[in-house]
Amino acid sequence: MKIIAIGRNYAAHAKELNNPVPEKPVIFLKPDTALLKDNKAFYIPDFSSDIHYELEVVLKICKEGKHISEKFAPKYYEEVGLGIDFTARDIQAEHKSKGLPWELAKAFDHSAAVSNFIPKAELQDLYSSNFKLQINGETRQDGNTRNMLFSFEQIIAFVSKYITLKKGDLIFTGTPEGVGQVKAGDKLEAWLEDQQLLSFDIK
Repeated sequence: MKIIAIGRNYAAHAKELNNPVPEKPVIFLKPDTALLKDNKAFYIPDFSSDIHYELEVVLKICKEGKHISEKFAPKYYEEVGLGIDFTARDIQAEHKSKGLPWELAKAFDHSAAVSNFIPKAELQDLYSSNFKLQINGETRQDGNTRNMLFSFEQIIAFVSKYITLKKGDLIFTGTPEGVGQVKAGDKLEAWLEDQQLLSFDIK
């Protein structure tokens, strides 16, 4: 399996990081070693002094496909969940300033915390679903999927033009504004509509 992530998919988030709003999806990859499951604790790595959280809705691909049209894209995922794209912001800034890839900032071990998945049919409106992140009981991110620049179907169609999607692949679909630094001792909790899907500690 592979983890495909979409950057800058909410305009307000792009602006808060002083990035241009993209005209087509911005894609990067994380290896399977980035997975952090079952609400296990996230340990801050010693190579960064500025790890940021980014809450995202995650799609779980249910069958193989390539060159998928938007029309048929809904057939390629049946479940959704939440994820935290942990980012070493200091490393990312250094690499971006030199025109280098972001992988060291995005693909390190356990940088993709993922919840359990729920059937998308359980959501009243997948395309207008609220999701939020609280840290130590304080809401830090509060987004809605209707504000995505590129829809789930547009993402699947775009990615599958270049990369074959396989059963079990995960797509992180972008984060709304409100990202920030995590510190040891923090408690992260996240909801998709009224279902709490994430609850874990930072150490």
